[in-house]
Amino acid sequence: MKCLIAEDHLMSRRILKELLAQQFDCDIAVNGQEAIDSFQLAHESKRPYDVIFMDIMMPEVDGMEALLCIRTLERKMKIPAALAVKVIMTTALDDPHTVIRSFNECEADAYIVKPLSRQKLTTELRKLKLLQ
Repeated sequence: MKCLIAEDHLMSRRILKELLAQQFDCDIAVNGQEAIDSFQLAHESKRPYDVIFMDIMMPEVDGMEALLCIRTLERKMKIPAALAVKVIMTTALDDPHTVIRSFNECEADAYIVKPLSRQKLTTELRKLKLLQ
């Protein structure tokens, strides 16, 4: 399976990639604009992502804005909701407003508060039926 790690912090990228490397072919984006561009390129090359791990606080375009753009692109591409990319927000922000906005406004599929761990990732990936 294929995933995109959208994370501006080097150590967080490394940890996430290490935790996912056995199950996923991982690409990296260091800001929200790169995440949007990577999403488009993956679809153009007929190798879309199964899941995107999206940090909320990133330079240029933040994770929520990037996710809103990705969901808009999916609608323009007429991708059925059942085939939309799964997006897991990864963030240090644990406030209820951010969590609610991620799900309701931005259409995130899951939300993980850092620090990341294999257990947290496995739990969410299983809920999304991306792991058995």
